[in-house]
Amino acid sequence: MNPQELKSILSHGLLSFPVTDFNAQGDFHRAGYIKRLEWLAPYGASALFAAGGTGEFFSLTGDEYSEIIKTAVDTCETSVPILAGVGGPTRQAIQMAQEAERLGAKGLLLLPHYLTEASQDGVAAHVEAVCKSVKIGVVVYNRNVCRLTPTLLEQLAERCPNLIGYKDGLGDIELMVSIRRRLGDRFSYLGGLPTAEVYAAAYKALGVPVYSSAVFNFLPKMAMDFYHAIAKDDHETVGKLIDDFFLPYLDIRNRKHGYAVSIVKAGAKLAGYDAGPVRAPLTDLTSDEVDMLAALMDKQGKQ
Repeated sequence: MNPQELKSILSHGLLSFPVTDFNAQGDFHRAGYIKRLEWLAPYGASALFAAGGTGEFFSLTGDEYSEIIKTAVDTCETSVPILAGVGGPTRQAIQMAQEAERLGAKGLLLLPHYLTEASQDGVAAHVEAVCKSVKIGVVVYNRNVCRLTPTLLEQLAERCPNLIGYKDGLGDIELMVSIRRRLGDRFSYLGGLPTAEVYAAAYKALGVPVYSSAVFNFLPKMAMDFYHAIAKDDHETVGKLIDDFFLPYLDIRNRKHGYAVSIVKAGAKLAGYDAGPVRAPLTDLTSDEVDMLAALMDKQGKQ
């Protein structure tokens, strides 16, 4: 799949980030991960991102990373494209990018580098180095310490033909409008704020109709129903699901930092696809919080 073909796929439909399965000891659980991917793939997501933020990318060792990407690619080869998360220091991100390409990933999500702050030019050089290290398509994730301006994104687009996507995790509407107006159809644009459904209607109005859904991990039918309601401007259905599920869900998620991942793993377990515990420094939901989530999920019916 060439970068332009990937760009076309990412310009429509719902995207998602499967959680990464760990066993009780916290080690990668390959069989559970395969079962999860086989369950989720038929629900109709346009693409899945292996080892992304919801997949606890930040906690993975090099050997685990390779096994996770290979497992995802092999399992979903005939059903849905796999993009691989890459990130960290520039040389590490390049190694991961080249490994993901070797293993058959159709594209990359370039996650923000960690800890150190950097100038805009330095961040742009980081993105350019990763893009030029591979031939497959790259989506850059503007979030945290990665805050690229419209001018730098335009320069990167000129220098890196395989930079085909922009994912927004900042929620800066002025910046998003500026980027969308300046870059036009050069990129596919993805909404990437945590629990993106809450922002989906607003981002669609900005010309960003595609987003990644975390709740697809445990309520895939509801997640697809919500996406189709957004696409059709079915405001009644959108409003009902936000009131009945997403706002109460946010009340649980916002109780602790890191719960954006923890609550998804709790939901997966309640759905019958236990992915094991989250890894430190994240913490799992309390039993009371799990019960609250279970009550919300029960209202959505069988998936």
